[in-house]
Amino acid sequence: MLLLQVPAVDTTAASLSATAAAQPQSLQLFDLVAKGGWVMVPIAFLFFATLYLIFERYFVIRSQTKTDANFIDNIRDMIAQGNIKSAESFAKNQRTSMGRVFEKAIGRIGSPIREIESTVETVGQIELSRLERNMGYLGIIAGIAPMMGFIGTISGIIRIFYDISLSDNISVGIIAGGLYEKMITSGAGLIVGVIAYTGYHLLNMMIERFTLSLEVNAFEFIEVLQKPTTEPARMR
Repeated sequence: MLLLQVPAVDTTAASLSATAAAQPQSLQLFDLVAKGGWVMVPIAFLFFATLYLIFERYFVIRSQTKTDANFIDNIRDMIAQGNIKSAESFAKNQRTSMGRVFEKAIGRIGSPIREIESTVETVGQIELSRLERNMGYLGIIAGIAPMMGFIGTISGIIRIFYDISLSDNISVGIIAGGLYEKMITSGAGLIVGVIAYTGYHLLNMMIERFTLSLEVNAFEFIEVLQKPTTEPARMR
């Protein structure tokens, strides 16, 4: 009986060993990136550039578009009281895009309304250009990154079929093994492109909200200047 039980133990051990060998190895992120080839280098550069541009623009836009809820009310009250210099200093001390626009506009009080409107429009465009600085690069990255990934994939496929032509051996293992490695570049490029595309449009939404707020405040500012009660302030 003991002799008959020995093979059963050996069979069980062999079965466990075969099962362990048959289990697929887990893929590590770093290993996948390394298998992507040389194309992963520019894609990685685009990835870090995307993160830098998004965070840098986000904090700049957030700080420059922050406006006191009572900003235009304070400006209106000062102008109505004839305190033009105080209103100009108040706008200047805001140290924001909105403040700089109205600082220049208040400095033009006494000129025709059309000139003041032109000043608001011109300075507003300058401030919007400052907020949008370098954002065009995000749009470029959103288009380039996926194409870089496809270039890596196509290059890998060419290499696979070149190796097959040399070895004269068409094997599913050879094709699939090489292809999944090259598809990594496509996936990485698409991920970077999606991040850049999303960041670009989210930042644009922040700028659009500021633009709307600027237009509303500018309308109220011009309306204050056109009221008869502001005539003494304009003369002053």
